[in-house]
Amino acid sequence: AIATAMDPANGWVDIYPNEGKVSGAYMEGMAYDTHPYVLLNHIDDYNSASTLAHEMGHAIHSYYSNKFQPYEKSQYTIFVAEVASTFNEIMLINRLIDTTKDKEEKKFLLNHFIEMARATVFRQMQFAEFEDGIYKKVEAGEVLTPEFLNDLYGKTLSRYYGEEYGLMKIDELYKNEWAFVPHFYYNYYVYKYVVGFIGALSLAEGVRSGKIPAEQYINGFLKAGTSKPPLEILKDAGVDMTDIAPYKTFEKIFTERLQQLKELL
Repeated sequence: AIATAMDPANGWVDIYPNEGKVSGAYMEGMAYDTHPYVLLNHIDDYNSASTLAHEMGHAIHSYYSNKFQPYEKSQYTIFVAEVASTFNEIMLINRLIDTTKDKEEKKFLLNHFIEMARATVFRQMQFAEFEDGIYKKVEAGEVLTPEFLNDLYGKTLSRYYGEEYGLMKIDELYKNEWAFVPHFYYNYYVYKYVVGFIGALSLAEGVRSGKIPAEQYINGFLKAGTSKPPLEILKDAGVDMTDIAPYKTFEKIFTERLQQLKELL
């Protein structure tokens, strides 16, 4: 399927920037009776390659789900969607880190992986904790005010970034940052990025090490659609998110990549 999808002659992908073309990258897989369509603006750099991997994760996920599930079960949740796309990104960057012989390139790739993990797990977990505090306030029958939201967000920032340990000072202006995050208008949205990344990383590590056969990922995950609840689908693929193991895997890989970068500096 991936070879078919990647061949421009088959019309799945609009690859390069063009006059009047919308910016960014997107995948449309909602049409049940046809293949997915992928829009790219490829400029032949690492970010473009990673974006291609990401969007192809969505495309192949849609292709298999549509092919092997009835229409009413062919779509998938945001959580499993992020696993499929992030799995591809991680497989790509792992391959490049493990094979490059260029020191500067390796430093770039390691830093990119670390920053991706920080932004997706650490920062989104901070967002999720803030969001949870909002809903607890509402459930208690209390009123949300800008002062409360600023105070709650500021305390969350302080705890996550170590202000209470004297590691840094959180500027007052950052307490307003919550107002710039549109995801907070979608109930309990951001935590899915966290568990999605950790699930994808565990899957990628399992496939990379040979503990999870690629066929298990394809058959148990990519073909599943919404035939089962998301956690069951991921478990069929080889990762149990109700167990501590995937989170320990994330901790281990993140620590290893950080140490690799330190040794190159």
